[in-house]
Amino acid sequence: MPHKPLWQFSDLSPPPDWTTLQHKAQQLIKFMRIRGTRLITAESCTGGMLATLFTDFPGSSHVIEGGFVTYSNAMKHATLGVKNTTLQRYGAVSAQTVQEMAEGALRASEHATIAVAISGIAGPDGGTAEKPVGLVWFGTALRHGITETDHQIFHGKRTDIRTQATHHAIKLIALALHLQHHV
Repeated sequence: MPHKPLWQFSDLSPPPDWTTLQHKAQQLIKFMRIRGTRLITAESCTGGMLATLFTDFPGSSHVIEGGFVTYSNAMKHATLGVKNTTLQRYGAVSAQTVQEMAEGALRASEHATIAVAISGIAGPDGGTAEKPVGLVWFGTALRHGITETDHQIFHGKRTDIRTQATHHAIKLIALALHLQHHV
């Protein structure tokens, strides 16, 4: 019997519902536990949705180290060490900021092996021509590896954008851990 892919990333289906996200998170938790991976999150526009998703399950304490919700620039700087010059030059929604957020989250925890940072514009206001509503930047940092950044432009209402961003963060964790079969 052929091995069924754990992840179907390349489809253009509507944003997943919370139950679908929970299913994917639960599968990911199993793999992370086997590998001894510990996650820390640094979230802005998702407001802790990713951390909430992972902590919905008993036993998640084996893989979740913790999370930061750093909505303001002042909190990004104070808790994660994002440089004020980065925030002034590039803004909170940028590759540079999520890189520093992810790396700062890893520095805050001696046990975390992977960090995911999320910063974006969930709307309905706050977008510009250069940074429209729906733009979300992601940073993924590995303890003994590099930090990668990625961005997406999501569509829909505020809740849709935040849910899609949480879903994309799950994909990025799977990619970083080389768990996906089809991207």
